[in-house]
Amino acid sequence: MSKLLYDFSIQVYIFLIKIVGFFNVKANKMIEGRKNILPKITSDLKENKSPIAWFHCASLGEFEQGRPVMEAFKNEFPDYKILLTFFSPSGFEIRKNTDSAHFVYYLPFDTTKNAQNFIDIVKPNLAVFVKYELWFNFLNELKSKNISTYLISANFRPNQLFFKNYGSFFKKIIFCFNHIFVQNIKSKDLLQSIGYESVTNSGDTRFDRVFQSTKKAINLTIIESFKSNNKLLVVGSAWAADVDFLMPFLNSELKELKIIIAPHEINLSEIATWQKAIKHKSMLYSQSKSDNLAINEAKILFIDNIGMLSSVYRYADFCWIGGAFGKGLHNILEAATFGMPIFFGNKNFSKFQEAVDLIKIEGAFVIGKLNDFEDKMELFQKENDKLNAVSQITENYVHQNIGATTKIMNYIKQQELTAN
Repeated sequence: MSKLLYDFSIQVYIFLIKIVGFFNVKANKMIEGRKNILPKITSDLKENKSPIAWFHCASLGEFEQGRPVMEAFKNEFPDYKILLTFFSPSGFEIRKNTDSAHFVYYLPFDTTKNAQNFIDIVKPNLAVFVKYELWFNFLNELKSKNISTYLISANFRPNQLFFKNYGSFFKKIIFCFNHIFVQNIKSKDLLQSIGYESVTNSGDTRFDRVFQSTKKAINLTIIESFKSNNKLLVVGSAWAADVDFLMPFLNSELKELKIIIAPHEINLSEIATWQKAIKHKSMLYSQSKSDNLAINEAKILFIDNIGMLSSVYRYADFCWIGGAFGKGLHNILEAATFGMPIFFGNKNFSKFQEAVDLIKIEGAFVIGKLNDFEDKMELFQKENDKLNAVSQITENYVHQNIGATTKIMNYIKQQELTAN
């Protein structure tokens, strides 16, 4: 692919997003959120005299991945202002008021003109991209202006275009970075195979983030009342495919088991449909605030808000993580850090290193048939020794992998102090 073809594909993408935006809420937010974005940034930064560190995340998951580094950078370099950009509405809309950054915006679409104008307006002293979202024009502009640019928590695979004989254009993207911090040795080997040597196997910053969450998890009295003396299964980041798969289990004799379902996206009509299909008494978390008696009688509780799932996991004895039957497995580390057996579907999980690792050490279990899930749940409910052993495996796995943020910050700090 040439730059001309790349630029053309970006224009086609913008055109298609605008068309889809007439029918799709998310696409519409992508377009509306970017209207007059450059004049807005110009206005916001007009009085700024501080150096700027630009962090870019694709969406919410990448934000949580980059958050430990952002916060560590703020502590280490208090004179800097953090400017954070998102590509996706699911990141921007939820974290646009985050305390981790001073300025938060949608990233303009990756045209040559947008990239040049954005860099000229922001004048970042350094840039940090999280995991992926490797936009050529922005990265090329950063390189042309000799702005230190880092990629953190990167995870590469052999089938990516960077490593193909016909992927010379995409290799140029890799060489725009001053340094890349990868999650594993395989990624480091792949980069070195194309001649990129400025790479560190630092690990995944998500381990640091979820470990921090155990210290910040809040007490949830409603969840405590709901669980009472029962075992608790949390179905986190659930999609329709996950709930449909689990429905026969949800309608089985649950005995001394309570279940919390936290949908990936809050859709009250979809939750209402699930409630009608479930034979047991269920209720919404928002309802439980005004009906304390019903919470004890309910078997299934639906979380109808965003932001509390990571604290809910602390009460779980078992966890099903959604997404693997569809686009991809969601964050399993938020649950793992509290120590519990983790289950997920068998379709789309292999790209997630933590899932592969936990399967190998028998802390997580891939489920393709409901009978397998039911058998495991019955075993863990009956035999506390086995439950405790698996719970210790997942908790230890997280603890053994923390430290990526420190490695990244040590390198960046050395580079920035040397430059200044």
